[in-house]
Amino acid sequence: MDNEQPIVDFSAIHDALGKNFEPVQVIDGQAKVVKPEIVAKYTNDQLVEFLKLMIWERTLHQRSNALTRQGRLGFYAPTEGQEASEMGSNSAMKSTDVLMPAYRDIPQLIQHGLPVYKAFLWSRGHVLGNEYPEDLHAMPPQIIIGAQYVQAAGVALGIKKNKTADKVAYTYTGDGGTSQGDFYEGMNFAGAFQAPAVFIVQNNGYAISVPRRKQTNARTLAQKAVAAGIPSIQVDGMDFLAVHEVTKAARDYAIAGNGPVMIETLTYRFGPHTNAGDDPKRYRTKDEEQPWFDNDPLIRYRKYLTEQGAWSEAQEDDYVEQVKADIKAAVKQADDAPKQKITEFLSNVFEEQPQNIQQQITAYQAKESK
Repeated sequence: MDNEQPIVDFSAIHDALGKNFEPVQVIDGQAKVVKPEIVAKYTNDQLVEFLKLMIWERTLHQRSNALTRQGRLGFYAPTEGQEASEMGSNSAMKSTDVLMPAYRDIPQLIQHGLPVYKAFLWSRGHVLGNEYPEDLHAMPPQIIIGAQYVQAAGVALGIKKNKTADKVAYTYTGDGGTSQGDFYEGMNFAGAFQAPAVFIVQNNGYAISVPRRKQTNARTLAQKAVAAGIPSIQVDGMDFLAVHEVTKAARDYAIAGNGPVMIETLTYRFGPHTNAGDDPKRYRTKDEEQPWFDNDPLIRYRKYLTEQGAWSEAQEDDYVEQVKADIKAAVKQADDAPKQKITEFLSNVFEEQPQNIQQQITAYQAKESK
């Protein structure tokens, strides 16, 4: 009996989990084309526009980082290193799609239609940062980890029930978000109702200081969608074109009535989790970081387009100066916003003020009128 073979070989099953997930790639880390049929779909001018999106985000990060250190912004989550993941996916969506961002997704929110100065006001905690243009199909950034996945499922179901054509809900989270209950609940709900949602996981290696290997024993994060009956895929998150093409295919699949898709982008955040005291030097080594720095998505596409004669250092310098000027104007617009009063904070708590809040408003009105 001791040599009897079990009815199920669980070790073999465990070893096989996740083996079918291989990252999609179009242009590799050495700027070599590995899928020429995909690159052939785009002109050099179109590829330049993709590079400019990443340069725009990198410049926005650099200026936001500086403004934070100057005390001119509040909460800020750096995005350096994740430009291909964020701009590649967002550029595959339409302005009528509904974005549910997390706090690291401000660049996507801006590209989706939020004025830059409002993004700065949101960081400062100003109420005007949450007042969106009527034609902006998005929610304010979610601070609760993973909660945006539940929101996306609900919005996607609304799109389906309203029979709205050519429209999806899309959302982002990090690798840490996949360990949250809302992540599973949102995908399971969307999968059960076959709602048109695109769930994007930006696997940047860390949930603040917790490495991905300590969060889950899953070989990939993409395979977590299997339990919800949702097709999923891994993609090289440092490859703009690969992310763009995969996201576009996911959107097409969802709007065709097939239900949701989950995409895992393999990327890396070059800096801290946020500028609120996190120090990556305490939990990351230079040996770990350097290969990712060498795999910078901007370097990859800059090299490819330069070799094609479609991009130059002078063009980049001119474009960066243009972006900096736009950001400077946005900062001034944010600085010119009316200062908030305590009575306004109190008035925004409830639609109809209870007696205790009304008493506080009356008391502070007297002080503010002096």
